[in-house]
Amino acid sequence: MSEEKLYAVKTDEGEFLSFSDDGDSVWNKAVGHFETDKQKARSWAYNRGGHVVTLIEEPKKVVISKEQAQVVKEAHDAIWPAKYITDHTDVSNGVEKLLMNAYVNGYTVAKEKKYNVKVPHAEGWHFQKYSRESKRGSRNDWKPFPAKDIDSNMSKDLFLFTEAEIEHYGLQDCKKEEVTDDAD
Repeated sequence: MSEEKLYAVKTDEGEFLSFSDDGDSVWNKAVGHFETDKQKARSWAYNRGGHVVTLIEEPKKVVISKEQAQVVKEAHDAIWPAKYITDHTDVSNGVEKLLMNAYVNGYTVAKEKKYNVKVPHAEGWHFQKYSRESKRGSRNDWKPFPAKDIDSNMSKDLFLFTEAEIEHYGLQDCKKEEVTDDAD
């Protein structure tokens, strides 16, 4: 896979070659003209001074989980970052390479998927979490309970469960519907 590179002409003082509307060359501290043809950039440098510099695009950040981000964050404080990542990663499934890439190029933490969990054998019913304001929560060990449809007066967040919550509450045998929040 070949990446297209951009070239510019720069002086040792950090000024870039640019061209005015009438074709005259000017030098300024802001980035000037870019060229994809390296020979053309070399010609500019030869005729006007300066030297050719290659501009590279910032690499895309890697999307990783919250747990993986913690490993990468701690690797930045380690004496041997690569060894730290290797020691804290399962090397058999390719995650090590992903985390090394995240360490070098930067990362973003993936949003955790959330689901509405359907109550089995009950059409239009979903599980709802107890809120802090609920008066009945402590009587049921704060476990989710069935609720008829999602009422617009209730917080939608009370119906959203992560994979970890689904497992914690023993709801993994129930049908679930992934909820996408396009507002974020």
